[in-house]
Amino acid sequence: MVRLFTEDLHIGYGDRLIIKNLNITIPDKKITAIIGSNGCGKSTLLKAITRIIAHQSGSVLLDGKEITKENTRSLAKKMAILPQTPEGAAGLTVGELISYGRFPYQSGFGRLTKKDYEIIDWAMEVTGTADYKSLSIDTLSGGQRQRVWIAMALAQETDIIFLDEPTTYLDMAHQLEVLELLQKLNHEQNRTIIMVLHDLNQAARFADYIIALKNGEVVKAGVSEEIIVPKVLREVFQIDAVISRDPRTNKPICITYNLLKGDVTYEETISPIVAANSYY
Repeated sequence: MVRLFTEDLHIGYGDRLIIKNLNITIPDKKITAIIGSNGCGKSTLLKAITRIIAHQSGSVLLDGKEITKENTRSLAKKMAILPQTPEGAAGLTVGELISYGRFPYQSGFGRLTKKDYEIIDWAMEVTGTADYKSLSIDTLSGGQRQRVWIAMALAQETDIIFLDEPTTYLDMAHQLEVLELLQKLNHEQNRTIIMVLHDLNQAARFADYIIALKNGEVVKAGVSEEIIVPKVLREVFQIDAVISRDPRTNKPICITYNLLKGDVTYEETISPIVAANSYY
């Protein structure tokens, strides 16, 4: 079943077209990673799909309906987004920030109900943030803050969660912590996760489906074995990559790369035996 897809989507800022005639399908209950060089339209695409910005033409359809025609509260019950640099949390406690995820369900004076508090507590438990409940967001580390923002998205009770570069500014351990949490949410709760990632090996390891963009257009979309290959990476990033297998996950892994400058590519210099053990 496909719930979310685009048809002939065009997105731009003023006269500048960023996304051109885009047709993509987001697999339901899977993890999708969007990769591409800076300025290719990754974040712009996320903002358009989640209705943060308007698209110029074409359609974004969720459950058979164009999102521009959806009621804001109804849409907020279906999808949540964690921006690249979340703002507006200064001075708030962890519990207060996570409670904002219940906004689409509130009415009247906006008071939290018993059910709201139960869901907030559940979101903190799942993300391992319960111990921070009374602490100010300002006192947390980058990894802790990211988990709190994810808890807020969970409190929103949506089936679909978008994240724009969720590992930015985090060290290696905290990057892994956040990605493993998202993978857990996908596996245990069937959440559909769509995220922009810069790290190719993280995309290969954690995503079920990868969309590679260049200049606002899809170069290729598919599983990691179809995307993390020298031919696709040459076109998308202008790099000559050497791809092997991750010994722990058996997923493709980029072990080294050079910028393409008209030189002979790696596969043209290696022996057939080595080539047979690499991905092309």
